[in-house]
Amino acid sequence: MVDVEAESDGVILKALVPEGAHVEVGAPIALIGEPGERVADLDALLTQLGVTAPPPPVAAAPGAATVSRPSADAVPDGSGPRIFTSPLARRMAAEAGIPIEEITGTGPHGRIVRRDVEAAIAARDTRPHPHDVPERSPASAPPAAPQAPAQAQPFTDLPHARMRRAIATRTAESKRSIPHFYLRGTARVDGLLEVRRRLNDGAPVRVSVNDLVVKAVACAHTLVPAMNVIWTEDAVRSFPSVDVAVAVATERGLATPVVRSADQLSVSSIASTVRDFVERAKNGRLGQAELEGGTITVSNLGMYGTEEFAAIINPPQSAILAVGAARREPVVGKDVIEVGTVMRVTLSVDHRPVDGAVAAEWMRAFLTLIENPLRILA
Repeated sequence: MVDVEAESDGVILKALVPEGAHVEVGAPIALIGEPGERVADLDALLTQLGVTAPPPPVAAAPGAATVSRPSADAVPDGSGPRIFTSPLARRMAAEAGIPIEEITGTGPHGRIVRRDVEAAIAARDTRPHPHDVPERSPASAPPAAPQAPAQAQPFTDLPHARMRRAIATRTAESKRSIPHFYLRGTARVDGLLEVRRRLNDGAPVRVSVNDLVVKAVACAHTLVPAMNVIWTEDAVRSFPSVDVAVAVATERGLATPVVRSADQLSVSSIASTVRDFVERAKNGRLGQAELEGGTITVSNLGMYGTEEFAAIINPPQSAILAVGAARREPVVGKDVIEVGTVMRVTLSVDHRPVDGAVAAEWMRAFLTLIENPLRILA
C-alpha cells in the first residue's frame, strides 16, 4: 500500500472509487472542494469533468501500488465560471505568479494541467521586457536585415568500390575485435643505407629500404618464433616458415600481398617479388591466394615523409609494423652528439596470441638487425 497525499487542501465532495481499489494511473478517484463548499448537483459537475461514472477497477500487476488517499481534480475560484485545474497545475501557476484565469486548459473539457502552466511560463519568459529593448535615436541607422540562412556546401559522392568496402569492413572488424597494443622503437640506419648503396652498385635488381626491412622482419621472426603465430578460436597457430605481407597503395585502395618464406629468400629475391606485386597491384591483377596468409605486415609511409604512425592489424595476422621516414637528426654516439640518420617504427600487436614481453623481445631483435645490417644478409 502506497499513500499519495493530495497536493492542495480541501474536503472530499465525492469518492469515485472504493478504498483499496486498483485504478489506472491518472484516473480520477475523488472530487475535492473548498471547505464548506456545497455543490447542488455532483453528477452534473462530474459530467462536465468528463467523469460520468466511477471508473471500473483494473487488475494490478504484481507489486503495483494501491492508492488509498484521493487527489484533487477541480477547484473553484470563487467567482465567475468555474475553472477546472489539477492541484499541481494550480500550485505551479501560483509559484510562477501567473493568474490561473490567464491560462488556457488543454486537458479533458478544458481542464488546466501541468503542460498548460509550463507553456504559459515559457511564453512569459520569452516575451521581451520593456527595459530589455534598447532605445534608438531617430538619427541611428535602421537595424540590419536578417541574414539569409546558410546554404549547404556543394558536394560529390564517390560510390564505394568493392576494394574500398572490403578495406572498411576488415579494418573496422580488426579494431573492434582485436585487442591492439603498441611498441615504438628508434634505430640508427646509417649502416643500413650504406649496405643498400653497395647492394645497388651495378646490381640488376635494385633493393629498397623497405626490402631490407621486410628481410629484417622475417629474421626477427626466426629469432623470436613466438611472434610467428596467429589467433584462432581453438588454438594459437604457429608456422615453420615466415610469410610477410607488404602494404601496397594503389588508386583502388590498399593491397597486402604476401611474400612467402621471406626468411629463406635473399634480399634481391624479396626486392623482385615486391616489385612484381606493386606492378600487378596497380593493374588489379593480384590473385586472391596472394593476398591471404602471413603473420605480420610491413606498412611503410617513409616515402611520404611520415615520421611515425601506428597501423591497424590485418586479420588474421597478429602484428603489423609501421615504418616511418629515415631522417637526419642529432644523435648520441660514443658520448658525443653527432648527426645521424634514424628511423622510427611502431609495432601493433594482437594481445590474444602475443604477450607484451614477447613483442618487446621481438622489437629488440628487429632494431638490432636494422642497426647491424650485415646480419640481415647472413
